[in-house]
Amino acid sequence: MKRFRTIDLTMVGVFVALMAIGANTASFLVIGGVPITLQTFFAILAGAILGSRIGALAMIVYTLVGIAGAPVFAQFTGGAAILIKPTFGFILSYILVAYIIGKIIENGQKPTVRRFITASLIGMVINYVIGTNWMYYAYKLWADAPDGFSYAMAWGWMMVPLPKDIILSVLAGAMSPRIYAVVQKSNPLAKETVAE
Repeated sequence: MKRFRTIDLTMVGVFVALMAIGANTASFLVIGGVPITLQTFFAILAGAILGSRIGALAMIVYTLVGIAGAPVFAQFTGGAAILIKPTFGFILSYILVAYIIGKIIENGQKPTVRRFITASLIGMVINYVIGTNWMYYAYKLWADAPDGFSYAMAWGWMMVPLPKDIILSVLAGAMSPRIYAVVQKSNPLAKETVAE
């Protein structure tokens, strides 16, 4: 089993803090039941920069810190009550987003900028699919759904932040390679460099 290096644990802490900041940068804007945040952007960066293992770990720690009660979720909320909120699916998806993005980049012969951008967009799609479907079923099964709530309405809410998330996903993919290269240089076992 691979041991965690000091830099790994430090970066986990950094991304937990970034997720908390991203959760509340613009969370006062709520479309339907969905706060507008920068969490997807930072979850993508976690996977792209830290890789599948450490990126997913950072998202797990973020989720657990919030469930434990720290106000790191949107609108400065925290606590176990998040488990039954319709938006919890988005939070859960960040773990898979970081892991899958990291795997896509790690599995390439040589990571390229195109691979980073592609992986970032795939991560965004995963976030939307898991989060929106969880939200829909939460409203249908246990949460108080708005009048006339439907699957189409759930996806309609997500169309508002979609342009923002597409732009930020491409930006994350474009800016990650240089940071990834620096992080990889700190790993004596890493041999990959980023191709343009």
